[in-house]
Amino acid sequence: MGSVSEYFGSLVFDDRVMKANLTADVYRSLKKTIDEGAKLDIGVANAVAAAMKDWAVANGAIHYTHWFQPLTGITAEKHDSFISPSPDGGVIMEFSGKELIKGEPDASSFPSGGLRATFEARGYTAWDPTSYAFIKGKTLCIPTAFCSYGGEALDKKTPLLRSMEALNKQALRILRLFGNTSAKCVRSSVGPEQEYFLITKEMYDKRPDLRFTGRTLFGAKPPKGQEMDDHYFGVIKPRVAEYMEELNKELWKLGILAKTEHNEVAPAQHELAPIYTTTNIATDHNQLTMEIMQKVASKHGLVCLLHEKPFAGVNGSGKHNNWSIATDSGQNLLSPGETPYENAQFLLFLCAVIKAVDDYQDLLRLSVATAGNDHRLGANEAPPAVVSMFLGDELNAVLEAIENDTPYQGAQKTQMKLGVDVLPKFNRDTTDRNRTSPFAFTGNKFEFRMLGSSNSIACANIMLNAAVAESLRIYADRLEKAEDFKTTLNEMIRKTIKDHKRIIFNGNGYDDSWIKEATEKRGLLNYRTTPDCMPHLLDKKNVDMLTSLKVFSEAELKSRCDIMLENYSKTVIIEANTMVSMAKTQIAPAVEAYTAEVARAAEAKKQLDRNLACEYETGLVRRLSSLTDRIFAKAEELEKTLIELNKAADVIAESEMVRDTVLPAMNELRIPCDEAETLTSKEYWPFPSYGDLLFGVK
Repeated sequence: MGSVSEYFGSLVFDDRVMKANLTADVYRSLKKTIDEGAKLDIGVANAVAAAMKDWAVANGAIHYTHWFQPLTGITAEKHDSFISPSPDGGVIMEFSGKELIKGEPDASSFPSGGLRATFEARGYTAWDPTSYAFIKGKTLCIPTAFCSYGGEALDKKTPLLRSMEALNKQALRILRLFGNTSAKCVRSSVGPEQEYFLITKEMYDKRPDLRFTGRTLFGAKPPKGQEMDDHYFGVIKPRVAEYMEELNKELWKLGILAKTEHNEVAPAQHELAPIYTTTNIATDHNQLTMEIMQKVASKHGLVCLLHEKPFAGVNGSGKHNNWSIATDSGQNLLSPGETPYENAQFLLFLCAVIKAVDDYQDLLRLSVATAGNDHRLGANEAPPAVVSMFLGDELNAVLEAIENDTPYQGAQKTQMKLGVDVLPKFNRDTTDRNRTSPFAFTGNKFEFRMLGSSNSIACANIMLNAAVAESLRIYADRLEKAEDFKTTLNEMIRKTIKDHKRIIFNGNGYDDSWIKEATEKRGLLNYRTTPDCMPHLLDKKNVDMLTSLKVFSEAELKSRCDIMLENYSKTVIIEANTMVSMAKTQIAPAVEAYTAEVARAAEAKKQLDRNLACEYETGLVRRLSSLTDRIFAKAEELEKTLIELNKAADVIAESEMVRDTVLPAMNELRIPCDEAETLTSKEYWPFPSYGDLLFGVK
């Protein structure tokens, strides 16, 4: 295949390909559209479409699709071939600018939250020229936005692009005030780290819970889990290494900057991290990454699990969203430089983020809320559900000095001395890392660590971009009217620090005392579940901010609240029905069969010697019989709670009933089933155990 540099991006219609296949005038016009948002001329679209088709066909493509991201959380595509009939009865390969720019998928069959009725089928996909087209299989995939006949956004990309534009507009206002007249745009950038589990396909196929829900609903704790910390950064097993090697190749061909790979904390858990890129492209790339992870796994007889909590008792999987903002010339606006105390522009952008996170902590929390992530947030493996920020010692000291109007002495560089002459000497970073913080500053970016592993990163970045844009808008409004820019700037920075310092916490987020301090003393929010936080999307302050920045309309916000709560309830209901089925048709019969086998063994022993008490067998039969009765009773109770959901008045009430009745009933059913597994012979148990699943890949 050649070297990586030769095949990297070989399946992408990127800048290199466009420059080589478009005329100079068409290329310049398209670049102006991509870089500056200039209107796309239909003549340019036709030229691009023709070049794109020729390139795609030369690379084996026979179909094209408008690739979009509906509110299902995954991607969607409808394939059309390039063929058109020719007069001689044959076909020719055609693709027009009109076909490139617009598609018409059925809008009524995707989640719309009431924006579209079933009979209102028309919807549109619109080409996003800022994200490169690519070839997947034999299909040219064109990244697009997706909207209804009435123009409402029915996808995750459209609001993301709107939020990026809002951030760009307000950030440029700030830069102009600091005398920067050369910057043409400001973009947010993201590098999403992706955690996942690998198990064997053979074992996956034997677990209905994994096949239907993506997580294990039953499973006794194995003798060994992650207690020894020996999997984290450990030697990668040969089979996993082969998978990672092919995964990298497939991602690199698509221009996805996969950079880092390693074993994670839990057995069978791994991580892939890319180099950061512009947020909407990073979002497209992460959706592709998750899809390709699963496809490549199947080639190796493996299954890639992206659920946030596929196994109880070991760490779940998250997705760390490394977010920053920079100008088109590459100036990172969150880089403190050597003297952050004297870097007023950096301090203002930093304060904008601090203010945004504090003012809109509810939006950040609900942007990562799903049924799967509810199992993970707050456990000693992920940040708590309380949103806070970690800044580190140096920035914390800088902000304290500004707030108190006292001199800042500057951070002292400490040289690391490892006690061995041959080892290199280096300066210690001025700030530590805090893996317990939901929102941590890591040098020149913020790491938002609350996202779940299966989440689209679009939602979190929409809210983050919008909240920061709102802070910058408020700052720009004040500074543009200021009689004394410097004085007003200093007062504004100091006031932000004083008003929002409650959100800054540099300690242990896993400590129970922090949750008490956060909620009781600092007044921070603690929304532990999706039904707790999602309705707050429609709070007046949130609606006002998101609509004023034109990121969402009020109708779009209402639709998303309904969709997310409905998805939450549907997810848990599917899990509950799967549990009932497994318990009644597989677990209980297996325990019954083993109980009968033990009883027969006891009877056979008594036939040999009537004086034998058979205490082991008799005791085991009693315990197993009792567990079988409990399993059946708890399964019946769970079924009844599911029937009660029909009485819910609306989607909010249903989600609250799911949280308060269905999930506890599921936990009650799991307890006797998991205990029965520890007492039932492996030959009788119908599913691979946790030990098999977590340690089955060699």
